[in-house]
Formats: sequence, C-alpha cells, structure tokens
Amino acid sequence: MYDYLIVGLGLAGISFCEKLEREGKTFKVISDDSQQSSLVAGGLYNPVILKRFTMAWNAKDQMERALPFYKSLEQKLNVKLDHKIPVLRKFASVEEQNLWFEAADRPGLDHFLSTNILENKNPSIEAPFGYGEVKYTGRIDTRVLLASYASYLTQKNLLEKESFDFSCFKPSESNIFYKSIQAKKTIFACGYGLKNNPYFSYLPLNGTKGELLVIKAKEYKERNIIKSSVFTVPLTEGLYLVGATYKWKDKTNIPTADAKTELLEKLKTFLKCDFEVVDHMAGIRPTVTDRRPLIGQHPKHENLYVLNGFGSRGVLIAPYASAQLYNAIENGTELDAEINIHRFTKKHYSS
Repeated sequence: MYDYLIVGLGLAGISFCEKLEREGKTFKVISDDSQQSSLVAGGLYNPVILKRFTMAWNAKDQMERALPFYKSLEQKLNVKLDHKIPVLRKFASVEEQNLWFEAADRPGLDHFLSTNILENKNPSIEAPFGYGEVKYTGRIDTRVLLASYASYLTQKNLLEKESFDFSCFKPSESNIFYKSIQAKKTIFACGYGLKNNPYFSYLPLNGTKGELLVIKAKEYKERNIIKSSVFTVPLTEGLYLVGATYKWKDKTNIPTADAKTELLEKLKTFLKCDFEVVDHMAGIRPTVTDRRPLIGQHPKHENLYVLNGFGSRGVLIAPYASAQLYNAIENGTELDAEINIHRFTKKHYSS
C-alpha cells in the first residue's frame, strides 16, 4: 500500500514526488510519454511578461520557492539544471524604451527591471534601440531534469513507464487500485493528457501547441537570452533554442512546416548571421481558459486529485502548486481560490 499513486512525470509530477519524499510519504509513479510539453519546454524562468511589461501571476513568490527547489535537485541528482542567464528585451522604438522606464518604477517590477538601456554590441543582431535587462532570470534544463529524475525513480523501483489504462483503475472510498498497485490517493499530473481522463475531463484545459527550433550559429556568439518577436536561448557552444509558437487548434505533437516558417521569418528580422536548423520540436502546453492552474480534489471521489494547467510557466509554477496541493491534502489548508478547481466544479456539477 502506497500513500500516493502519481500519474505523469513532467514538471508537475516531479515537483509533487519531491514534496512527498521530503515529507516521508511513499509513492509510485506511472509515466505516460504521450505528452511532452515539459520535454520540449524552453525552460525559461522569467517573472515578467515582456509583451506588456507586467509581472506574471504570483511570479515573485514562485521564484522564491522554485530556485531553491532546483538547486536541491541539482545536488540530489548530481546534474547541472539551473543556468542563470540574463533576459534582454530588444526594443523596437523609443516609445518602447519609455514604456520600460515607466514599468520599472512600479512596485514589484522595480526589483526585476534594470533602468539601464543596454547598447547592442553584437554585430549579428540588429537592435538600434538597445535592450532592457530582466534580472534574476535563467533556464532550467528540463531535458536533463526529466531524464535524471526518471533514472532516479527507476533505481528505486518507483516508476512504471506505460500509458495509464483507466479500465484497470478502480477508486473506492478508502483507497485506489491500479493493476497490482494499491494506494491511498491518486494525483493526476499528466499535462494535456488530462483531456482523456474520465474523472477530470470536464475541466477547461484548452491546450496550446508550441514549437521550437534549435539552430547552429557559430557567428552569433550571444550569451544572453534575447527576446524580440521570438526568443533565442544559448545552449551549448554554437547552439541556440528559438521559440516559440502558440497555436490553439492543432493538438498534435508533430512539428509543422508552417510553424518553422513563422519562427524563421521572425528570427530573420533581427538575426543577421548565417545559421542552420538542426532540430524542430513540438508539444502541447496545458493551458486553461482563465490562465490559472487546475489544482484540487475531485468533487465525488475524495481520494482523486489533479495537479495541472501550468501553461508555459511550468518551471516556476510547479514547485509552488505542488506545495499548495500537498498542504491542502495533508494539513487541511485552503487552496488559493484562483487555482482551486472548485471554480469550475460548481458550475459543471450544478448544470
């Protein structure tokens, strides 16, 4: 008998596993590889929405929890995960510079937005109006994280790699049964796969397809994350991540020629050196209609819970949301109303 069965091993599943292990709870994980939004994520942590120069939802609190979380994982797994890299927002005009200065005076944003306009010194970039710098930003290597954590769980015999079969899943009042596994509670942390979950499919998880490119550009030699109409993120020497697209109709993990064309056209508006595309990836972000996570308890099956809906900011949200859910289950604390699935459950079950 385990305390928890966790379905899904993306950022949400890993964060909840870590919370359980620290608290001395027993668990088993079923990992379904059909959803890969965590695997293809850019992994950026940045508290500022750079399109509008506003703070992302609850970003400062999330940053304060997330960065120590990934540092502890680096030590535990003996891998490098957190690459601290400044984000430079390329200005398109003097008007954008002025908007940046106005934003930098606002409480909260003043901690993250530098008031120095940085001059472009990279001959491979066209940026006549310079950059604004976002401080305390970086990238979590989600590919290394997912692979390393799966290996860690496998060594401890805590991971089953298979597609979850709901015909073998039997919840009762006191516990749940899945094949030979018995547990007290189940956490569904399976990203966009929630759409196929008969217990939580009523939740408004829309899903947004995102596509990324990896380019090789030896002359680029840029060590910062550059944000223009697309972002470029330095990886290993000469390789850069370029993204991302947002599509609402296509729900497949298949890269498309249209998205590649869109990314390249936007990239070429400011990147002036030669490059070649060496990889093209796609995944479905678990996005929600009101842009808040989906956290909470099933209205009829009290030992079933959901941990989902992190959108494009899973790196920051996952440790915060996992702690919220754990404390609600084990300590009886109230979930924040804006993330609690009750905001949708009441309407669905009363209709």
